[in-house]
Amino acid sequence: MNRRILTAVACGLVLGGHGAQADPLFDADSRAALGAEIRALLLAEPEIVERALTPPSAFQEAVSADMDRLTQLAPRLFDPGRDGFGAADAALKIAFFTRDDCTDCAQAEADLRALVATYDLRVSVFSLSETEARDLAAALELTESPAYVLPDMMLQGHIPPVVLERYLAR
Repeated sequence: MNRRILTAVACGLVLGGHGAQADPLFDADSRAALGAEIRALLLAEPEIVERALTPPSAFQEAVSADMDRLTQLAPRLFDPGRDGFGAADAALKIAFFTRDDCTDCAQAEADLRALVATYDLRVSVFSLSETEARDLAAALELTESPAYVLPDMMLQGHIPPVVLERYLAR
């Protein structure tokens, strides 16, 4: 029997109560067979109960959604043909979102250029004056400038070089 169906039926039986009432969907033999299936499943995979009793938190769901977006947008974010600096085939990648007339953005770019000299790093530059950059920033829910997007995280606001180095060295 399909595990999702079995889990849904088991939850329905548990939540809906059963008692001695007549069940129009299951006769006694069907109930016994279903009970045996549920028991076997729970013995084989007891973590099902824990997952059912501890659903993911809103924070975990948000992180998962962010990671899905990063994975989906990675080809555009880290395209080696994109304007930027550092070796096109660098092992480490950052998509850097900047805007014109932003003092913090200018300092952040200078910091990144210095890091390229130390790390095997490619920085793709996205100016928020460009439609594609604005669309990507909106898709990633970036609201501050500068913003740094790594393959597995997003950082907003000017990040000191020492902090960026820790992220790059991990």
